[in-house]
Amino acid sequence: MLDATATATADRPPAERRRRLSPAALAVASQKVKPAYSPIVIAGAVRAIDFVMLSLVGGALYLFHVMPLDGFRFEYVAAVVGMTATAVVCFQAADIYQVQVFREQLRQMTRMISSWALVFLLFIGVSFFARLGSDVSRLWLASFFLVGLAALIAERLCLRAMVRGWARQGRLDRRTIIVGADQNGEQLVEALKVQSDSDIEVLGVFDDRNDDRALDTCAGSPKLGKVDDIVEFARRTRVDLVLFALPISAETRILQMLKKLWVLPVDIRLSAHTNKLRFRPRSYSYLGEVPTLEMYEAPITDWDLVMKWLFDHVVGAAVLLLALPVMGLVALAIRLDSPGPVLFRQKRFGFNNGRIDVFKFRSLYHHEADPTASKVVTRNDPRVTRVGHFIRKTSLDELPQLFNVVFKSNLSLVGPRPHAVQGKLQSRLFDETVDGYFARHRVKPGITGWAQINGWRGEVDSEQKIQKRVEFDLYYIENWSALFDLYILLKTPLALMTKNENAY
Repeated sequence: MLDATATATADRPPAERRRRLSPAALAVASQKVKPAYSPIVIAGAVRAIDFVMLSLVGGALYLFHVMPLDGFRFEYVAAVVGMTATAVVCFQAADIYQVQVFREQLRQMTRMISSWALVFLLFIGVSFFARLGSDVSRLWLASFFLVGLAALIAERLCLRAMVRGWARQGRLDRRTIIVGADQNGEQLVEALKVQSDSDIEVLGVFDDRNDDRALDTCAGSPKLGKVDDIVEFARRTRVDLVLFALPISAETRILQMLKKLWVLPVDIRLSAHTNKLRFRPRSYSYLGEVPTLEMYEAPITDWDLVMKWLFDHVVGAAVLLLALPVMGLVALAIRLDSPGPVLFRQKRFGFNNGRIDVFKFRSLYHHEADPTASKVVTRNDPRVTRVGHFIRKTSLDELPQLFNVVFKSNLSLVGPRPHAVQGKLQSRLFDETVDGYFARHRVKPGITGWAQINGWRGEVDSEQKIQKRVEFDLYYIENWSALFDLYILLKTPLALMTKNENAY
């Protein structure tokens, strides 16, 4: 009986290591939080909507009021485009493309109406000096002003309602944790909370010192734990910003903490609100009126994130359609080769160390299934089927991950490969082998990546191989661009044919 119990225990995959958080931290982490919306993307989308909407209004009025009488005249098209572009520039100069302004009514409307009126005054002035006044339809000009203004007001009222709703849901807040539970931390929290139009939501305070040397609360924000707890806390709930309240002179403590926190996909800043040493104003980025120094930035954010999402879903859908016939043939070959399901799911590391189910074609015998990948597939591994050898060598077993990209959105086409949760080098987990291993999870994992097209794929049987993978993955994260993704994707077929010596 004891032998059977020992065997069952030995066969069971090891429990996932998770740090225990304080009750206060667990209370915050257990709250339901929706994904954040980027203020930069919202403002950019409103600019585009303004331009398109006003262009359509001016163009439609021209088609219905002017063109039937005078025929087509290019001057009106140029006038519509020019006035619309000028309106967007004037709105920008009036500072109404800010999320805080979108939430207000009086300030937004007065600035918008005055800017729209200024555009028409400028157009009338230019027409007068260019002696084009008699050639421009006054009915069209007046209609464009009034209908355009009505459209702008209606749009802004809808936008205000949407933004206020997003604000109530917490989608526009920057969820922030403060490092430093002392007087400096208390002053920083007070400075952030006193700003009425701030988007900063302080979740709590962490400290690296013993509990008897740190405050239990800072300006009403509770102490949630020690600095070592931040990584686990940020993986259980959404954290957008880590803000150090330590003075610049505490550089040794700051460096020690940064070594632990840089693996997180968050912005990390050092507050300069108490520092006597002052740099040029442009050296700071400001949270309201609080000056900060940027130390780490979250990778692939705002419009870059939108571009990558579009790349994944548009290109991914096209690749999936092209790959469907090949996937059908592979599925048929697997079904005829050995009994068992065609597909299987495996737990892998996803973005910010989240666990995701990755789809793959089955390449092992069904009774040899290894859903945790606790045992690495090696050369001439008897668990691999005949078809499995071929699809693993050519990476055709990875094609079902296109479903992860297009439909589940937990994988990208290009990114660090999602390693198995229990992936090991000999008896050590990968994060125990490579310092900063989890930094590769600061972005969404991908089907192919910079490491893979450079030959670092397949079996991991030496420390150099896992170190090189992490090194190439971190290079990709720091140098990401849409063109870099496209280059990697186009190089992948060639790399599969020429650099597959480690794939078994």
